[in-house]
Amino acid sequence: MTDPSLTETLSRLYRRHAFGIKFGLETIQAILDRMGHPERGLQVIHVAGTNGKGSVSAMLDAVLRSAGLKTGLYTSPHLIRFNERIRVNGRCIADAELAELIRRVDVCARDVAAQPGGREVTFFEFATALAFEYFQRQGVDILVLETGMGGRLDATNVVKPLISVITGISLEHTAFLGPDLTSIAREKGGIIKPGRPVVIGPMADEALEEIRRLAHEQQARLVPADQTVSIKRLSRNLAGQKIKIESAANSYGPLTLPLAGLYQLENMAIAIATLDELATQAGMDLSARVVKAGLESLHWPGRFHVLAQDPVVIVDGAHNPEGADGLAEALQDLLPGRPIGLVLGICSDKDIDRFLLPFAGLVKRCWAVPLKNERSLPPAEVAAKAGRLGWLVTESTVQRAIEEATDWAQKNQGAICVTGSLFLAGEALELKLGSDLFANPSPGPK
Repeated sequence: MTDPSLTETLSRLYRRHAFGIKFGLETIQAILDRMGHPERGLQVIHVAGTNGKGSVSAMLDAVLRSAGLKTGLYTSPHLIRFNERIRVNGRCIADAELAELIRRVDVCARDVAAQPGGREVTFFEFATALAFEYFQRQGVDILVLETGMGGRLDATNVVKPLISVITGISLEHTAFLGPDLTSIAREKGGIIKPGRPVVIGPMADEALEEIRRLAHEQQARLVPADQTVSIKRLSRNLAGQKIKIESAANSYGPLTLPLAGLYQLENMAIAIATLDELATQAGMDLSARVVKAGLESLHWPGRFHVLAQDPVVIVDGAHNPEGADGLAEALQDLLPGRPIGLVLGICSDKDIDRFLLPFAGLVKRCWAVPLKNERSLPPAEVAAKAGRLGWLVTESTVQRAIEEATDWAQKNQGAICVTGSLFLAGEALELKLGSDLFANPSPGPK
């Protein structure tokens, strides 16, 4: 639970959302300059992409901890508490340290805004500067750094990473990143740095051509994960999947990945290709034993997260069409023939029509709910869109919807899926599990 003394401090930080999204590196560089450039000297793996970048980042962090390294992990957004965004060795930043750092960064942010031509520091710029300072103070051996949006002008793009990672590219945030895959690839490919390898996931030819061009321009070696890593699924259930991994450098497995869904195997291939590159570059002990221990200890809530078994209640943060494709495939694979009740909340800037399409033949009942976010699509609009697919739809609150859906699933031998947004996933998890999802991370070897 958040320290009450931190509540107002965090409220001031959240109010920076009002400054919107501002692309450009001048402001983040100015604030980091006043802080003594805490980002310099950090050993970084920089991760961008449309889908999967959070899961890949979590996989990398888990394995690197298993190797005995002191790791930093920076991800966004958080599910329940801001502290989740900033973790060292799997543990969230403590309230007291967070409050002190917010005060420290706030002084620098005010100074930046007061300079001629300066502007207010956005929420994400502020959070990123704070994270760099914390990781530097903690003396992490390696930082897994997830971009916020895009890459080229993202606030995280002030580092020179050991390896850049681009998980995949599809249409998203077109108002900011551009109208087509080439434009979006150009933005995400902006994290590619001179002479540093870049690991990539599968992507459309249009995006791949642009990433290849950027890598060539930067003399950065391109490592397509699907050409260097092979993964075979041996078995699967709601708790995860048993897999065997072969790469150009090593043979891993069989091991049990505690994440369900075929799409996680694609993420796994990207993570393994990255680890192989890291082992080659830095001479780290990333043996099959270390990788197996790390991946089997992985804790990554909100991604095909099974909250209950009778009836089955799944929480998943899918929020765009590609995420919906993967989630619908997982539901069909793991719950064949069961009617699905969807508890659905989504942001107004998402393509809800395309998001709903993969669920058309699966869902029998739907509850439209609001998000605790200013971008929430009103439940009435969600209900209208879902109703066009022939589903029986009810507008409701999140708590009441889950209660009603549970009753419906019990009566109809069905299952429930809460999805549409990470904001909704966080609210559902907090209702069921409490406020701290990362209180007891699986430790690596000492």
